Amino acid sequence: MVSSRGYKGDAPDDNKADLIEVPLPPWMEKTDEPIDIKRRRLLYESRKRGMLENCILLSLFAKRYLNTMTDSQLQQYDRLINEPSNDWDIYYWATEAQPTPEVYQGEVMEMLKEFTKNKNHEQRLDAPSLEYLDKETQ
Repeated sequence: MVSSRGYKGDAPDDNKADLIEVPLPPWMEKTDEPIDIKRRRLLYESRKRGMLENCILLSLFAKRYLNTMTDSQLQQYDRLINEPSNDWDIYYWATEAQPTPEVYQGEVMEMLKEFTKNKNHEQRLDAPSLEYLDKETQ
């Protein structure tokens, strides 16, 4: 299933008379991508978001879980962070401020919601440095 994607903006006091919808290309799963390349791409995409909150949240989540995810989990994560056209949607679903659409519900979304709760009260003020990647390849 390929969903329709676009960004409309969401200003609270806007009467939307001048609303312009910017069409985005549909998300397509990269089925031929080697798993090591997929992990690296998803790490990059987790770090380079449209908003700082998701950059921090998703890059820390990726640091903790990306290297142990199965093919199925990687596909779920890829779709979750790349198909929605609005980064705020991902943030609201992860923080449970809004219900997660059925298409994004699954094991990875549940992992992200639990991670977002930060039950160990970790200090999460910035994305992790990439130095940990050098240690993993040695």
